[in-house]
Amino acid sequence: MVIKSINLETVCGITSTLPENDRPEVAFAGKSNVGKSSMINALMNRKSYARISATPGKTQTINFYNINEALYLVDLPGYGYARVSEKEKEQWGRMIERYLHSSSQLKAVFLLIDIRHEPSANDKLMYQWIVDQGYQPVIIATKLDKIKRSQVQKHVKMLKEGLALVPGTTVIPFSSVTKQGRDEIWEMIEKECEID
Repeated sequence: MVIKSINLETVCGITSTLPENDRPEVAFAGKSNVGKSSMINALMNRKSYARISATPGKTQTINFYNINEALYLVDLPGYGYARVSEKEKEQWGRMIERYLHSSSQLKAVFLLIDIRHEPSANDKLMYQWIVDQGYQPVIIATKLDKIKRSQVQKHVKMLKEGLALVPGTTVIPFSSVTKQGRDEIWEMIEKECEID
């Protein structure tokens, strides 16, 4: 995908009305400190378009990035951050649920998991929940540059088993530092959105 234009078109908070877009959407979910903003920036070939925060849990809105007037990358609020009140967590959860239920253009959901660690209880819940909404999420195993190359297969297996992935689920190891995995993610996006 050659990025010609990017426009942060819509930012939805807890009470906002979700946009009715007429182009395909792909959504990205993940724990607060999993590197979602860094990955979105890497996909868009921009250094700091999606705000990277020193404080995890800063993305409290659903952000719609219009790419090339062809599709939307949708950044969902990070989950599982301890410093957020239970009430706020519930509101974010409802906001994400509302989006997954009501978007008529959502073609694929990508779930970001840190490749270094066993999936957390929140990761498992989120995976199961996306599956229950009728989607088969693509797993992006982030922070690939933080482990040795010889460890990659072992860690991918750990994620697959830890999340009890549906057989056939795609797992893409990814590093926002080396950009490894970027092309594979774009291939999946283009396939799901039927973009040539």
